[in-house]
Amino acid sequence: MTDKLVLVSHPLCPYVQRAAISLTEKGVPFERVDIDLADKPGWFKAISPLGKVPLLRVQRHGEETVIFESAVILEFLEETQANPLHPADPYARARHRAWIEFGSAILNAIGRFYSASTEAGFLAESSALSAMFDRLEAELADTERNGPWFAGERFSLVDAVHGPVFKYLDAFDQIDDFGILDAKPFVRAWRQALRQRPSIRQAVAPDYPQRLHAFLQAKGSHLSTIIRRNDPASAFRPARSA
Repeated sequence: MTDKLVLVSHPLCPYVQRAAISLTEKGVPFERVDIDLADKPGWFKAISPLGKVPLLRVQRHGEETVIFESAVILEFLEETQANPLHPADPYARARHRAWIEFGSAILNAIGRFYSASTEAGFLAESSALSAMFDRLEAELADTERNGPWFAGERFSLVDAVHGPVFKYLDAFDQIDDFGILDAKPFVRAWRQALRQRPSIRQAVAPDYPQRLHAFLQAKGSHLSTIIRRNDPASAFRPARSA
């Protein structure tokens, strides 16, 4: 009997996207249920110890197991579903897990970037974010890769984790050219490959760019000021090519 999987989600959450990408890459059927994190339903608060998404509700043999935290969900899927996205070699697998953590650190840096309230803070966070991609560029350049993905020809969880990262950069590019990926050809090529991956494209709803733009505009941050200054009508421009 196949387990029934329900992914409890929020339309903008990058950590939810990771789980959705993994499930899609593995060919696992699942239901996705979005909630409003500003008005959390009672059933959600009852089963989410941290009050965050994603949650994976696994229904098996009439019983339900609730799994929380995206990293735990990804590992659970690796252990229980076919089509592994981790490498088989334990040394390579440890390296991949470390770069997954680095992807989480980039998301935290992105949050600081779009939340910075002053121009000085914004510029400092922009520089720090660019430096993190410098480190990623060095890793990609030093690795013998014979394909478009982090590990070459084989799509992995590192790719799944960084796909949502670059969706933020797509949104930033619609606002202005912040130069975050300047002089980073390996990262830019990886970004372009991830942008075309069906599982990454399908991990968000069609209105995701508009939702994310509205979220950034409403932050009351320095980036919000730039949005209003550069585009008072909030009109969308096509994203730059990577």
